[in-house]
Amino acid sequence: MLLRSPSFPSGGAVPAALMAADCGGKNRTPALAWSGAPHGTKSFAVIMHDADAPIAGGFYHWVLYDVPGSVTRLSGGAAAPGRLGVASTGRAAYYGPCPPPGPAHHYTVTLLALDLARVSATAPLDAPQLLHAVAGHVLARATIAATATRP
Repeated sequence: MLLRSPSFPSGGAVPAALMAADCGGKNRTPALAWSGAPHGTKSFAVIMHDADAPIAGGFYHWVLYDVPGSVTRLSGGAAAPGRLGVASTGRAAYYGPCPPPGPAHHYTVTLLALDLARVSATAPLDAPQLLHAVAGHVLARATIAATATRP
């Protein structure tokens, strides 16, 4: 499976529009496009993670799941099909990168192809909960990475 973002090249810099509003950005979700999902894919999940964040386990900026298996792209800044999970902010919403001043932080966007049409959960899940819920149901995984800094 291949994942790309029209918003930034893999290994490139996160554009200002995707950054959190409190870091001068517009807090827009990145545009994503993918191909090559395996046969049997019923849904997708997306997780955006900053492993460099100064908190245990890193910081989850975006958790999205129950994206229908027929979808092959997400428009940047638009409402995405599926269900928003809980970011490390404690809210079921996208929160753009906002690293502390200093060295660049590395952001990984992971796309999971699942053999589940829906993740069984009554309340929105955070990333660790989602990963636990889909264990054994991941047919394929693709990632892209970007960096961001703040002066």
